[in-house]
Amino acid sequence: MNTKEILAAVRDGKLNVEQAALQLKLEPFQEMGFAKIDHHRALRQGSAEVIYGASKTPEQIASIAAAMAEHGGQNILITRMHPEAEEIVRAANPGLWYDPLSRIGIVNKVEYVDTDGYIVVASGGTSDQPVCEEAALTAEAMGNRVVRMYDVGVAGLQRLLSRLDVLIQANVVIAVAGMEGALASVVGGLVDCPVIGVPTSVGYGASFGGVSALLSMLNSCASGVSVVNIDNGFGAGFLASRINHRTGSTPVPDTKKENE
Repeated sequence: MNTKEILAAVRDGKLNVEQAALQLKLEPFQEMGFAKIDHHRALRQGSAEVIYGASKTPEQIASIAAAMAEHGGQNILITRMHPEAEEIVRAANPGLWYDPLSRIGIVNKVEYVDTDGYIVVASGGTSDQPVCEEAALTAEAMGNRVVRMYDVGVAGLQRLLSRLDVLIQANVVIAVAGMEGALASVVGGLVDCPVIGVPTSVGYGASFGGVSALLSMLNSCASGVSVVNIDNGFGAGFLASRINHRTGSTPVPDTKKENE
C-alpha cells in the first residue's frame, strides 16, 4: 500500500491509527534500477537516508537527490562527493550547497537547531580539518549546535585547556586526530560526556594511513571514549547527533568567539 492508500484505509475504518503507522514504517522503497531509495527512513530512524557519493557517478547522485527532494526532503546529505560532480548534481538540484573541503553536499539546506545541548568538534591539527568539517556539517544538518575547536592538539596542550569551560559543558565531544591520536584520550580525561574518537590518515610513514591513531584511540585509558573508523567524520557526526538529541537540556554558550 502507498501512503494515499493507507490514509484512505484509515478514513474508511479498514485500518486503525496504530496499524497505519506500522504500514507507513514499512512502506516500499522507490526502485530506480541502480538504487532503492528508502523515503521512510526518517520515520523509522529519526533521520533521512544519506547519499554516499564516493563510488557513485554524478548522474546517479543527482537522480537520487532529486527523487528525495520530490518527496519533500530537506537537508539531503551527500558525503564524499568529488568537486567534479558538483555541476551535474546542481543542474538537477538547484538548491545544492557544496563544501569542497569536506566534500559534503546538502540539497535544500535549512539551518535549524532542535536540541538544547551542543557538540564540540576538536581537532589535533589543521590537517585534520576536512574530517572535522565532515563531522560538523553532518551534525549541523541534523539540527545540532556545533562548536569548532581546531588545532588544539597535545603538542601544545595549553590551547585545549584554554577552552576547557566550553569543552566541559558539551553533551558530546568529537576528537579528531592523526599522528598518534592522543587527543581522544586527553579529552576523555577532562570531560564527563561521551567522547567520539576519529582517527585520521594524517601522519608520517609509520602512522600507516591512520592505523596507529586508530589503535591508540581503541586502547585509550580514558573511560567513555568510543571510536569510529579512520577518516569517518560522517559516522562521528551522525552518532554525536543521536547522543545530543537524547541528553538533557544544557545551556548553550555564546559561541561567536569559538567559531571565529
